[in-house]
Amino acid sequence: MREAKVAKFRIGQVVRHRLFPFRGVIFDVDPEFANTEEWYEAIPAEVRPRKDQPFYHLLAENDETEYVAYVSEQNLLDDSSGEPVRHPQLAEFFDKTSDGHYAPKGRAQH
Repeated sequence: MREAKVAKFRIGQVVRHRLFPFRGVIFDVDPEFANTEEWYEAIPAEVRPRKDQPFYHLLAENDETEYVAYVSEQNLLDDSSGEPVRHPQLAEFFDKTSDGHYAPKGRAQH
């Protein structure tokens, strides 16, 4: 039996990509890769992440647009900029807390 991986990041946390210029709020976590093989193979081999690690679903944004991203733990870093995230679906999933962070709907502490 394989040991379950413990996610480094949490739902509601603002993170940024290690290599590419985007950031976002985590709204779901898979304990290991759970996307299609076609999606995985589309990633250039030299930057393709391992499958045996947590993968995160992000309400993501870059300078041009907002979208949903699926990112491996090894490619994420904490975003400590304090800048708000502008993704239009943010309010569907999260409440903003008094300290400027994001909490899943119904769990915000004011």
